[in-house]
Amino acid sequence: MPAKTGMQYCERINAQTVPCWYKGELLTAKRSEHIAFSGLMKTQMNMYDLQYDPQLTELMTYPSPTDGKPVGMSFLPPTSVNDLRKRREAMTIWAQTHHGFLGRSPDYMNTAMMAFFTAADLLNDLSPQYAENLRNYYAYCRDHDITLSHAFIQPHASKISGQMDATEDAIAAKVVDRTAEGLIINGAFMMATQAATSDEIFVYPSPSPSPFDDENPFAFSFAVPNDLPGITLICRDTYAAESNYNYPLSSRYEEMDNIVIFDHVLVPHNRIFFAGHEQMSSTLFSGSNFHIHAGHQVLCRYIAKTEFMLGTIQLLTDTLDLSNEAHVLEKTARALAGLESLKALAIAAEAGAIPDGRGYILPAPKPLMAANLLYPKLYPEMIEILQLLSSSGMIMVPQEEDFQSGTADSLNVYLKGSDMESKERNALFRLIWELGAGSFGGRQTQFERFFFGNNITVSNRLYKASSQDHSQRERVRQFLGNLAR
Repeated sequence: MPAKTGMQYCERINAQTVPCWYKGELLTAKRSEHIAFSGLMKTQMNMYDLQYDPQLTELMTYPSPTDGKPVGMSFLPPTSVNDLRKRREAMTIWAQTHHGFLGRSPDYMNTAMMAFFTAADLLNDLSPQYAENLRNYYAYCRDHDITLSHAFIQPHASKISGQMDATEDAIAAKVVDRTAEGLIINGAFMMATQAATSDEIFVYPSPSPSPFDDENPFAFSFAVPNDLPGITLICRDTYAAESNYNYPLSSRYEEMDNIVIFDHVLVPHNRIFFAGHEQMSSTLFSGSNFHIHAGHQVLCRYIAKTEFMLGTIQLLTDTLDLSNEAHVLEKTARALAGLESLKALAIAAEAGAIPDGRGYILPAPKPLMAANLLYPKLYPEMIEILQLLSSSGMIMVPQEEDFQSGTADSLNVYLKGSDMESKERNALFRLIWELGAGSFGGRQTQFERFFFGNNITVSNRLYKASSQDHSQRERVRQFLGNLAR
């Protein structure tokens, strides 16, 4: 199957048999009919349908090198600046569809698999079969439009001294046996976002220290279908609700996070990308330029989300007749400056593209890393602007049902805006409430703060990327040298 439609996506997820627990109950109904998943799945169905929109197909897809059938543009390994542009345009269309609120939209992991594919040759040092496995799996994902989740993070208790003994009761996921068919994996992973609404899970943990001198049982990477025997998903509470009016964001864009438990799961040999080699974990991850390629996709999302946030600020300002207030202009200008900075960084990343040494091209790393450092501060600032400008207005927000009751006439009188009818004005404030005070908005803020790691980690990436560039230092040294003469 080439690029899929929304209905094909829905049918695949509904056909899954993986045990999925929600609020202590094992789910048995179709995933698309459950409140925790239905809104997100409808959004992603719309996104996949865009691949077959006659006006967008050439932007959203390209011919597969396997059979020439259309496949998703976010799978395209870039070999030119024009390829980077094509990828950005396609990813922007999807980002604008969900207004940047889907941190794990399908193109994120499509991009990740593309990045690892470009570095597959690094695995030849361990085993040519590992390299072939990775190349084949990328092609499989591309040609079948696989929707991927990923599991990178292990339970916090795994870090506690005494847990890393590689015994049967160790908490960290690890290899507990090797068979003729493959590896036996036992343990758990945290925060697999969209695991319950994806086809497969890509697993790549940071390996924990091993007590053994030879192979590290905690070092591995593989990908498996969600409903492989022994896999169980546990959901957090959902923030979603049925009413698009009462919950305009969570009813559409709520991404479920899952704990993924591997209970002695057999991972076939052809799905293993490496196992036992701790050094290869960091070698492949850095060699794939994951943070750079993924950063290009993420920047498209940042821009779409900032445009949406700015539009919300501007609409609120108009509604409250505050457009001439100096403090409001200053706050709005900060959001505008953030948006223009992000757009400029996107252009700089493509204009400064560099070869990766393996026949592919990379967007310039420093602009993308600068965006990764900028946005975790910009997004909470925009949330605060909405909170400050809306004041108590974001708290007293009637529900859709109130406008269908005997109180509707009163609401229509007392909640009118200067240029908005009461129900539309109230809808704006319900949006702001979800962003600034609701559970969905709280997750979004926390998510953006730590998307690519904490502030120190992200700062360190940018610093290291810039540390080899001595041009600024030399310019100042030359200036000082001229003064000394």
